[in-house]
Amino acid sequence: MIFKELINNYDWDEIKSRINGKTTADVEIALHKNRLLDVDDFMALISPAAKPYLEPMAALSRKYTQQRFGKTIQFYVPLYLTNSCINHCVYCGFNRTNDIRRIILTDEQVLKEIEAIKKIGDFQHILLVTGENPRDAGIDYIDKAVRLVKPYFSSISIEVQPLEVEDYKRLNDSGMNAVYCYQETYNKRDYKTFHPKGMKSKFDWRLDAFDRMGQAGVHKIGLGVLIGLEDWRTDATMMAYHLRYLQKTYWQTKYSISFPRMRPHEGSFNPNVTMSDKELAQLIFAFRIFDHDVEQCLSTRESKSFRDNMTTLGITSLSAGSKTDPGGYAVYKRELEQFAINDDRSPDQVLAAVKSNGYEVVWKDWDLSLQ
Repeated sequence: MIFKELINNYDWDEIKSRINGKTTADVEIALHKNRLLDVDDFMALISPAAKPYLEPMAALSRKYTQQRFGKTIQFYVPLYLTNSCINHCVYCGFNRTNDIRRIILTDEQVLKEIEAIKKIGDFQHILLVTGENPRDAGIDYIDKAVRLVKPYFSSISIEVQPLEVEDYKRLNDSGMNAVYCYQETYNKRDYKTFHPKGMKSKFDWRLDAFDRMGQAGVHKIGLGVLIGLEDWRTDATMMAYHLRYLQKTYWQTKYSISFPRMRPHEGSFNPNVTMSDKELAQLIFAFRIFDHDVEQCLSTRESKSFRDNMTTLGITSLSAGSKTDPGGYAVYKRELEQFAINDDRSPDQVLAAVKSNGYEVVWKDWDLSLQ
């Protein structure tokens, strides 16, 4: 049974009630377990009852992260290939109804972007990002882009539209190493409110993409929910269930968790839920205590101070010097972005901050470098 069928066993309102019903005793039990935590323990760690336990949670998160990853932070850089999109996601700057200029980078423009990226940092890990436009920037375009950038980077990840199993296999053969795909919210009841039209409005198709990645033998799969749409604790719990399922079913695959909070964007949608920095820290600590091996990423959506503080407390991967518009590094001038970034420091400045915390920067995927 695949996860899009299993998810029907989890009632959103019941899970929310269970989280809010957790006590300090439940938190204590989860913090003192000497074996792998289950999702019920995870609920306790992200519950309101765990708020007084942030310091011991931070200490455990740091301990487990250093045991698994050492005192290192991986750097990656996103390259937006296109903002062309058929979807109507209410929270996204690439929404088809937004009046922005649509760009699909040509081969020549991609190479110019790579040249500019190489000038700002010794990046070896690149994330290729597109809107969802199967006709003009579908699998053939994505495959060509992977092949185009392969000579310049040792690790290539993509964040694109959900694909078929054979498409993921094709990209594996072309040099792709990881796929990041955000379900945005696991609340199937309200999902279409945020995704009214386009392929992304199909909840099951998107959720099933993670199984298709696993079936295709993708080296690393990245999960995430968009914080600001629904109750973040319930969404995070559903993602924890999803992670455990994927790890059990596709045990040879590596996994990563991201924590995107909504940022200002083209459009009028405002977050339904706000999450404080302390709450985001609590979630990061909880995921690390729940799973010692999962990678955890923070993008430039977050502030300088928050990213610096999280460097030693559970995060394993940071973007730096990011542009969220196609051509933003060299071709165009910041007019097409998906969302406004928060941490606008150069890669060198982020590098200096990481080193000041006693950590070293890894510019490429360490798992791949050991193969």
